[in-house]
This record gives sequence, C-alpha cells and structure tokens, in this order.
Amino acid sequence: MYTFSSKLKAFSLALMVIGIIGIGIGFMTVPNKEKVEEMLKHGDGHHGSEKAHDAHGSHDVHTEQAVSHDSHKSEDTHASKQHEEHVEHVLHQQQNKPWSAFYVACIFFMLLSVGVLAFYAIQQAAQAGWSPILFRVMEGITGYLLPGSIIFFLFLVVTGFHIFEGNHIFQWMNHDLIDPKSEHFDQLIFNKKGWLSVGRFLITAIIILAGWNIYRFVSRKNSIAQDNATDNTFYKKNFKWAAGFLVFFIVSESIMSWDWIMSVDPHWYSTLFGWYVFASFFVSGITAIALITLYLKSKGYLPDVNTSHIHDLAKFMFGISIFWTYLWFSQFMLIWYSDIPEEVTYFITRIENYNLPFFGMLVMNFIFPLLILINTDFKRLSWIIIMAGIVILFGHYIDFYNMIMPATVGDQWYIGYAELGSIAFFLGLFIFVVFTTLTKAPLEAKGNPLMGESKHFHY
Repeated sequence: MYTFSSKLKAFSLALMVIGIIGIGIGFMTVPNKEKVEEMLKHGDGHHGSEKAHDAHGSHDVHTEQAVSHDSHKSEDTHASKQHEEHVEHVLHQQQNKPWSAFYVACIFFMLLSVGVLAFYAIQQAAQAGWSPILFRVMEGITGYLLPGSIIFFLFLVVTGFHIFEGNHIFQWMNHDLIDPKSEHFDQLIFNKKGWLSVGRFLITAIIILAGWNIYRFVSRKNSIAQDNATDNTFYKKNFKWAAGFLVFFIVSESIMSWDWIMSVDPHWYSTLFGWYVFASFFVSGITAIALITLYLKSKGYLPDVNTSHIHDLAKFMFGISIFWTYLWFSQFMLIWYSDIPEEVTYFITRIENYNLPFFGMLVMNFIFPLLILINTDFKRLSWIIIMAGIVILFGHYIDFYNMIMPATVGDQWYIGYAELGSIAFFLGLFIFVVFTTLTKAPLEAKGNPLMGESKHFHY
C-alpha cells in the first residue's frame, strides 16, 4: 500500500493556502471605474488598451482622439458616449481577469483527470496487455474528477445566475444581447439563443459531469472488487462499462468543448474544436500518468514497472503531441486562408495581443516534444520524460489560457496574483486528492487477468 508522505502532503496544503491568498488578492485588486479612467488617460492599459478587441472577439472599440472645435454638439455627444462605452468595456475586462484566471486553472485540472479517465477506458475496452500495471495510478489521478467537477459546476452556477457582480465571462448570458429592443442587441447571438441558454447550459453540464463521475465510480469499484474475486466477472463488467463510456465520452466531450470553452467567444466557431480540445487535455492526462508513475517508482513503489512501460507512455506523449499539432495547424490554416471576418478575428486577436503565449505554446507543445521525444532511447530515460512532461503540461495550460483569456479579458492580460494563485491552489488540490486516493487501494491491480502479461512486458 502507498503511504502519502508528510512532506508531499504539507507541500500540497501549502500550495492551496498560497493559492487562496493569491486568488483573494487578485479579486481585491480589481480596479474600479475611476481607476480604469485614470489608466486610460495615462495610457497605462496593458498591451495597448486603445486597440482593445471586444471581450468576445467580435468588434473593436476605439476612443475618439479629439473632437475639433467646430464639430457639432451631436458629435460631441457621440464621442462622449463612445468613450464611456470603452471605459465600461475595459472595466469589464479587468473584472473578468480574476474570474477567468480561476476558470482556466479549474477547467484544466479537471479535464486533465478526464483525459486520464478516457485513456483508462480505452485500455479497458481494448483489453490492452501492457497497461494494467498502471491502472491504479490512472485510478488515483481520476480521483480528482469528483472534487474538480463540484468546484467547476459551482463556478458555472455562480456565473449563470450572476451571483457575484463583475463576472462577464460568458457574454451570451447577458439578456440585453438577445433583446431586440435593447441598444446592445446582437443578431448573431440572438440566432444561437436556442442553444445558448443558461437552463440548457447547466442541465447539459449536470448530465456530462454525472456521466463521467458515474463511470469513474463504477470502474474503480469493479477494479478493486476484482482483486479478491474468484473469476473475471468484474473485469468483464469493466470491459462493458468502458465500451459504453467511450460512446458517451465522444459525444459529451464535443458538447463540453462548445459550451465551456468555445461559447466564451460566441461569434466564433470551429468544426474541429472538440477534437482540438480533446487532444490538449488527453496528452496532458497521459503526461500526468508518466510523471506520477516515475515519482512512485523513485520512492520504491511499482517495482514491476519497467522502461518498456515508460517508453510506451512516452510514445503516447509524442504521438498525441503531433496529433494536437495537426489539429492546431488545420484549424489555423483553414481559418486564416479563408479570411472570413467573424472567424479570422479569433487568431488576429491572439497574434496581436497574445503573441508570446500564442507562439510560445506552439513551441512547448510541438517543437519541444518533437525534438526530444522522437528519439527512441530518450523515451526510456526518466529525467528526459520528466523534463518533457513538465514542458508539455505547462504548454497545454497556456493552450487553455489562450482559448479563454483573449475572449474574456482582451488585451488587458498579464500574469498576476490571480493567475499564479489559481495555478497554486488547483495544483495543490490535485496533488492532495490524487495521492490520497492512491493510499486507498494496493498500487497493483492484482486481480486483473492481464496483470501477468503487463508485468512481463518487454521489447
């Protein structure tokens, strides 16, 4: 049985405390309207606020530079109104910043555990012989799914019912945008109101999160029961549950990506976005399996895990990184080449205002894994896997940051207390839950009929 070390536990708790403090500071330091006015007056807005894109990637709002002395009164009024709208727009971006930082970390770590759950189900459904030695590690990581889902759903409820003022992450939740009588009426969002409704949004979230957690609970229960079983009944049940879950997962994952990520930018859409999001959190999940396996092995656990197992995990890390790059390029190239305004704005915003994270993420998620993990020998070296894994996880965190922040905070982004605090809190919670779960059952799923094959897996 695994014992959660006191040092690692203290480290995870410290991360959570530091994270809560950072998140709190992030919310407390949000500027008010007067402060925003002062920022704009002195040109202190981040990344050129005078060129700020609309918080949801659809329009540019520009402040009038001057009004000539002989302009009409109506023009003065129009300029004043336009300036007021710009101030309000930047204020909303600043208010969104701590909420968005929290949301990025929350959804990333939750979906990372979902990626592991999908990989686990694939191994079960394929009756893979190499991976059962790693099943308890996968089950430990998916233990984060339940608390992660609860926090995430509470965030959606708080957002959907506008419980706290200043949360404007999902623009389409503003009723004025679908009210034809309102001056803020938005025809494109109005056309999508059949899908983009708070009630449907939350009910769908309940179904998806419940489906994922039910499969995780049942598969974990059957896996432990199989340890002391006299036949393969529970193993066969897990095979059937895995096959059914994968069908549900394919559908739910696509819907999730539309609702929870793409809808922050409701004017924009991509037909392969679901696959793109999947590739990002799937490779993150596999990377987490590799890193935690290597950590446990370094502490004397999992003696039967050999370099062939690590090599296979590294192959998946490499292969899915290339798959992610294929999807990234397909999405970017087709949209950029077609140059349709409501589509290409998505990438223009990121290239102009998020130049470093946009291209930096591409280096971390494609070029680095390509150069390091293409070598077969490197896939068997623990320190190489750890280095590559840390870069991949950070790169895909930035990927999620790029998906969400440009639509919610525009060019007002910077790395501050809210961003660092959110990462620290959810990383600490992830470590605490995962390693606590690992203590609940033997690290070897000894009842699995393919365990013998897995132990002797060499090539």
